[in-house]
This record gives sequence, structure tokens and C-alpha cells, in this order.
Amino acid sequence: MSTALDVRGLSVTYPRSPVPVLRDVDLHLDHGAQLLVMGASGSGKSTLLRVLAGIVPQTIDADVTGEAAVAGLDPRTTPVPVLAERVATLTQNPADQLCLPTVIDEVAFACENRAVPPAQIQARVERALEQVGGAHLLHRRLSELSGGEGQRVALAAVLAADPQLLLLDEPTALLDPAGVDQIGRAIAAAGPTGRQRSYVLIEHRLDELPQLPEQVLVLGADGTVTAAGPTGQVLGEDGARLAATGSWLPLWAELTAALGAPLASGAPSERAGLRALARRHGLPAQARAPRTRSVGARPAPVILRAEGLTVYRGDRQVLGGVDLTIRAGTVTAVVGANGSGKSSLLLGLAGLARVGGRLEAGRVGMVFQQPEHQFLTRSVREEIAYGLGRDRRDDAVAEAMHAFQLDGLAERDPFRLSGGQQRRLSLAAMTVLDNDILLTDEPTFGQDRRTTRAVAAALRRLAVQGRGVVLVTHDLRLVAGLADHVVVLGSGTVLADGAPEQVLGDVPVLKRAVLALPPSLRAWRDSGLPLAPLLAALDDALELPTELGAA
Repeated sequence: MSTALDVRGLSVTYPRSPVPVLRDVDLHLDHGAQLLVMGASGSGKSTLLRVLAGIVPQTIDADVTGEAAVAGLDPRTTPVPVLAERVATLTQNPADQLCLPTVIDEVAFACENRAVPPAQIQARVERALEQVGGAHLLHRRLSELSGGEGQRVALAAVLAADPQLLLLDEPTALLDPAGVDQIGRAIAAAGPTGRQRSYVLIEHRLDELPQLPEQVLVLGADGTVTAAGPTGQVLGEDGARLAATGSWLPLWAELTAALGAPLASGAPSERAGLRALARRHGLPAQARAPRTRSVGARPAPVILRAEGLTVYRGDRQVLGGVDLTIRAGTVTAVVGANGSGKSSLLLGLAGLARVGGRLEAGRVGMVFQQPEHQFLTRSVREEIAYGLGRDRRDDAVAEAMHAFQLDGLAERDPFRLSGGQQRRLSLAAMTVLDNDILLTDEPTFGQDRRTTRAVAAALRRLAVQGRGVVLVTHDLRLVAGLADHVVVLGSGTVLADGAPEQVLGDVPVLKRAVLALPPSLRAWRDSGLPLAPLLAALDDALELPTELGAA
């Protein structure tokens, strides 16, 4: 058997949907080969993987036409348990597929389901966890894991199973930058039996992966294939169009598109490209002092203050000695490695986790890491309107839907949206409320380039209106362009805080926090150029709307 995947004329239409989400998709993948699937949020990427895994139409109803063979089996008619002997899937939300009480049980279960000899299971479990940077989690309970740690465990279970084909839906979305590198290498490595795996990867964080799949398939907004071929060739020749339609690109491809000339991958070439871009946009050769925000000549009022804050999850202390001041009109980013306590800090500030020390805050709203955990209605329109008085509903809902690129989805069921659409809906529903402070956990999870910009612009507008925004994120490029203040967590406390230029340029602090800069920020740090204006210039060159920066 030489073919891992063979799909011809695949179209998918969900019930009550007026148009197909996928149209006439063709793809072919040999055994041992890798495919990257790109496209804007809502273009059908996750649906494609669900068809290949047999989930659509066997579990999720849809009209599926065309032909498909996955590891020699028809995924539409082969029972999912039979297909799973050859194919393993990592869903966009790892919590959806973690079901046992402990990490060791979860990873071993994947082997037991495939009748791996008992004497081999322990070694497979330990090897898979080591590959994904999760060896220290072996005896932890799943309920104690952070989102990123859960993502590592879910992938470890997939790798331990040693399938012929991996279907991976944003496997790095909740990981710290160093974890992205680890996961990229783990996916590309041979399995425990020495077999080179085939895989199909949906991923936005292309700039942080150690290597890209050799082939790429690009889906358009209408669910059709708009480009396909060798990854380097497609990204190099078609980068400007891909960026403009919402795809993230590696830095070398961004600069190739922005400058209109081929650029090689690698630090020296990328630094030179950034300097050329800066000259073209008239940026100063050296960074100015870090930006600050104030109202008139006086500092903006404090709307949240924590002193000596200790945060507990159950009986376990997660953080201690946290001092934090949030002022009206500012955006504060909280960063740190997986398991450093970022989500726990937000829960503590929101009054949803036990805390010690002093905490004073105005009215607080929070957007959780998993958006579906706070949906309350069965339509997008009603979800946004849920907490509003009737006199504000129509205008506020329309404005929020437009701001978060949810136009045309008013009557859709929130639980039937794509992962990226669900995240934007959860943000829209909370930002329409009159809270003094918005706490948001991974606000750009599952977003393409265009929707990331829309989310960032919406958060900045909240700050301009005089509110305070606190966001937890692993997207350090988002932090660089949006945040006024950055807090770094590690070792159970605050390791550093300051302006983005200061924190992201502090190599010892980043090393202590086990944080790795993506190539775009490494190139910036070594160039001496101003940070936020440089990122804005890159977006301008790619003809993307820029509504951020120091206002």
C-alpha cells in the first residue's frame, strides 16, 4: 500500500447550511509524506480532518460527496473504531479527547486499544511523553493540568499509538513557544516501531515550527482549493495573497511578500529584510524609550490592584507573592511557560479561585480558555444579547458581530461554529457588557491572521474606551504589537514585568521563564529597531489593516 490519502471531488454540506463548507477538494498523500492545510478561519480545514477521521458523516451529520480513501479505507463507511487502528486524530480542543484520571492511564490507553503487548506499553508511554516535553507529567492527574499540558498529553497518546496516519488540528495552539518546537520535532520523528508516519497538519503558528511539511493545500473562504504544491514554492510565490486572505506565514515568506523580492530563511537574511522594510517605511534606526499610557498629564486611575496575592487550585498553591496594578485604558499581557499559573491568575483575579493577600478590583468580566464552557443560548445573536438590556440589544449585537467578524452567523448555533468562530463569539458576548476589566485567556486561539488582527483591534478599542484588558497568551508577537505592559510568570511567582520592548528583549528573563521568541521577534531584538512600529509596517506592507500600536 503506497497511498496514505486519496481524495477526489470531496464536498461537504452540513444540515440547514445553504452552501457547502468544502467544495470539490482533491488531495493525494503518499505514505511517509506530510501535508500542511492552510486557510482562513471557517474555510473548512477542521471539517476536512473530520471527514478523513470518519467523524463526518458518521458522528456529525453532513452530506458528503466525492471519493475518499484513508489508509486504504473509505472513512465515510468504515466504522470509526476500525479506522482508528490506522488513523489517529488530535482535535482542536484536547480536552475533548482526554477521558481517564491520570496521565499515565491516558497515554497507555491508546496502546491498550490497539493491542500493544503489555510489556511494551510503559516504554511507549514514557517515550511519547518525553518527545512532547511532558515526561514530568507522568503521574499527574488530568484535572490538574493546564490547557497546554493537556495538549501535550493528548498528543503523546496519539504518538504512542503509532498510527499510519496522524490528523492534527492545531496541535500547538495552547503551547508556549518552546513547546511548539518540541511538538514540531515529535510529529516529524519516526514512530516507536521505526515507521515514518504520514500526517496532515492544520496549524497557524508556522513561524515557530522547526520544519514545515513538504506539501501544502490552501483552502479558500468558499471551501475550494486555491493553491497546492511544494510548501516552499507556494509560500514564496503566493505569500502576499495568502497573507491578505488570512493565512499566517513564516517570517521569510512575509518579508518576501512585503519587499517583493525572494528572501532566504535564516536569521541574517531575516534581520536584513527587517532593516530594509524599516528603511522603506521611514522608521528610526534605533528604538525609542518604551511607550506608556496616561490620561492627560496624570496616570490613569487604578481599576485593579493585587498585593502579595497567593492563588490556590484546590489545596495546592499555584502562585505566590504576586503584585499587579491594572490601570484604565491599558492592555496587560500575562506570559509564561505551560503550567506557570497564567490561567490560575486570571481565575484568582476574577474571584473564581481561592486567593490570599490583598485584591481590589472593579467589575470584572472573563473569557475562559474553552469558549463553549460559557455559551448559554442556541444562536449567535442571542448569545451576544444575553446580558444586555433590551434597549441596547440590536445596535450592540450588530456592532459586536462586525467587530469580531461574525457577520452572517447571527442564527447559527454557537456549538456548531468552528473553533475560531466560537472564540470570537465568546469575546463578543463579554465585551458588550459594561465591565471595568476584561480578563481573557488565549483570545486568539484558533484564529487566522485576519481574525487575530480583528480581535486585537477590538481589545485595543476597549482600552481606548477606558477599560482595562488583561490577556493570557502564548502569542508573543501579539504581545509585542498590542500590550502596554507585560507580566512574566515562572517558578510560582512573577519573574518580571515592564514594557514589551524591555521584557521581550531581556534574554536572562526569557531563559528563566523558559520562553523562546519566534523568529520575527528574534530578528527584531538583534536589529535594534522599534518594536510595535516595525510589526505595524510589516502588516501595512502586506496590505493588512492596522488599528493597533501606541495610540
